[in-house]
Amino acid sequence: MMLSILRLLRPGDWIKNIFVLVPLVFWLPGAGRASAVDVANKGGAAALAFVAFCLAASGWYAINDALDAKEDRLHVVKRRRPVASGAIRPGVAIAIGIVLAGASIAVASAAGAGVSWVIGAYLCLQVLYNAGLKRVPFVDVATIASGFCLRAIGGAVAISVPVSIWLLLCVFFLTTYLGFIKRTCDLESAARDSGSTWKQRAQYGDLAELNWLLSVSGGLTVLMYLMYTLSAHANSLFGARAMGLAILSPLVLTVVHRFYRRAMAGLSDSPLAALLGDRIVGCASLAFALGVWGSLYSPAVEDLLKRLLLV
Repeated sequence: MMLSILRLLRPGDWIKNIFVLVPLVFWLPGAGRASAVDVANKGGAAALAFVAFCLAASGWYAINDALDAKEDRLHVVKRRRPVASGAIRPGVAIAIGIVLAGASIAVASAAGAGVSWVIGAYLCLQVLYNAGLKRVPFVDVATIASGFCLRAIGGAVAISVPVSIWLLLCVFFLTTYLGFIKRTCDLESAARDSGSTWKQRAQYGDLAELNWLLSVSGGLTVLMYLMYTLSAHANSLFGARAMGLAILSPLVLTVVHRFYRRAMAGLSDSPLAALLGDRIVGCASLAFALGVWGSLYSPAVEDLLKRLLLV
């Protein structure tokens, strides 16, 4: 039973809440250098916001699985979810979800009243999603992407820094792309099950349409990232270090392309599964993380960038 509950909460998907910590990562190289006490306080607040979003997301995973159990039983992969498989009763899943949603607000309040409001907005967005938005093509994915934008906003509010429009655009288009990756994976895996009668709630039945949506959202993901790194805003914050971030754009494109190939093969859309099971995604993501760290935090890399770029 405990293992089924753990699967219901999808701890592997908590990595998606990393967007909560992005404002802290980009604040530290600038203003964050001023005071160790300030860094500790903001780091603690960001960690609480991260935990709050993990609880809120898991709560809605549980409720969503209970509401969608009948449809999930028709899908070759989703039928193994705890509620769809019968391991957990729908009523129990909904009760767990409500408890976790309440706990997320309590934890968020410890990070600040502003974070509580953001978590509240996130929970309301999930209500609207389950009330009908999840059945409207494109709107379903845009709603999910907006939830990730709220994660980034929650992280910024937790550490009391302004919310960058560049951050929101990058997060929105990246998570829109990942949302369509999930739709494609679901469609491909169902197509490989000859006896399946499963249909997507938003009626994505045309791979050509999904390919177009993937092309647009994937292209905008890379474009927004590159535009941000070359923007006056990034230059004002990081100077030559922003060019280091721009140099990493091929790694972003590599991961974007790899997720597309995985979707076409009907493989798992889980970011954690991709990181652990796909060497190219894992190596490119590790190289990107090291590149961001070096660009933003290493004085030696900053000096090298200044010399190479004649800044």
